[in-house]
Amino acid sequence: MALMVLDQELEDRLIAERQASGGDRFDEVWEGVYMMAPLANNEHGDIQGGLSAAFHDSVVSAGLGRVQPGANVSDREREEWVNNYRCPDVVVVLNDGRAEDHGTHWFGGPDFAVEIVSKRDRSREKFDFYAAVGVRELFLVDRFPWSLELYRLVRGSIDLVARAEPGDETLLVSEVVPNSFRLLKGRMRPQIEVTHRDGVRRWLV
Repeated sequence: MALMVLDQELEDRLIAERQASGGDRFDEVWEGVYMMAPLANNEHGDIQGGLSAAFHDSVVSAGLGRVQPGANVSDREREEWVNNYRCPDVVVVLNDGRAEDHGTHWFGGPDFAVEIVSKRDRSREKFDFYAAVGVRELFLVDRFPWSLELYRLVRGSIDLVARAEPGDETLLVSEVVPNSFRLLKGRMRPQIEVTHRDGVRRWLV
């Protein structure tokens, strides 16, 4: 169920409460419409932190660029950015990438972005935006049911490159970050295997 609030006073109060509690960390604005994202659970946080650590070791430590566990991404350069932005769960901006650091947000798409699906979120509805701002690759972690999906920007659209399910041995190979991904079966939940192209470094998320 979606809720549309037409009372400006109530809207201001709801947003202020979200900001005060920290619940607005991944809220977004889609063409002027404020989107309250579902609160991330602990599993989501574990995946976000684990992927950020793997990319930090692969990208930042090698001097290739920057990695952030969540950031504002907009198609607007200055103050207007607050009217249209998305917040990927992880962003990778390479040194020669097109995204510009405006302090409050990235203007233009990061080279690599991660979306971790939560119940009732709209991760897949962001694809057109990510294509428009020039995200080169998008890595989607779906938990309902579990799968990994790698998308790539091709002629202006975000196209599916490969999809992996738990234990099927499908390897998702990035052309942007020096990593590949598999989804392994696990006792409590599937685990994401991240492997560096050097064939030595490996992380389980």
